[in-house]
Amino acid sequence: MRYKAVIYDCDGVMFDSFEANLAFYQRIMGMMGRKPLERSDEEQMRILHTYANREVLEHFFPVPGDLAEALRCAASIDYRDLVPLMVMEHGFRETLDVLRGHVELAVCTNRSTSMDTVLESFDLTAYFSLVMTAAKVNNPKPHPEPLLKVLEHFGIEPGEALFVGDSAVDSMSAEAAGVPFVAYKADHLPALARIDHHGSVLDLLRP
Repeated sequence: MRYKAVIYDCDGVMFDSFEANLAFYQRIMGMMGRKPLERSDEEQMRILHTYANREVLEHFFPVPGDLAEALRCAASIDYRDLVPLMVMEHGFRETLDVLRGHVELAVCTNRSTSMDTVLESFDLTAYFSLVMTAAKVNNPKPHPEPLLKVLEHFGIEPGEALFVGDSAVDSMSAEAAGVPFVAYKADHLPALARIDHHGSVLDLLRP
């Protein structure tokens, strides 16, 4: 294999999780007595789907007292209730089956506490030797810290890994860390390669 590790973002890459993410924040809005988020607000939809939980809540609840209460509401939600709204991307498990044993596999996500639950629910835990979440870093994506921690864990150089993501947040994090970026279903992003099917990453790994 040309690379030693493949690192995956979660939302929009491993899963179509938009409905689950929206439902999560709609629950918080309801608990906080706020009106529901509007699907037609593209900027809000982008924020809730790409940024870390705390950053999203800081955007929606800029007043410190409200933010503290929103964080408490978020912590009270059992994400297992929302997992049925997530759909695994086509060909993802099959691609992991091919990659396992040939390269290191990791997740690098701006999810905070729900990632383990998601992996367990879809029987994916065994594929990944490292799961880097926003809760494990001081600076989540688009900062390079999460990816740099993955590289440090595996003892590899930035150019020895691929990061598969779908957002500008992912692209900026990869660029800052020096990790080659693969844009998944995101033709507008600068990238080493752009793919629409998970199996296409295999072509990038061959010498």
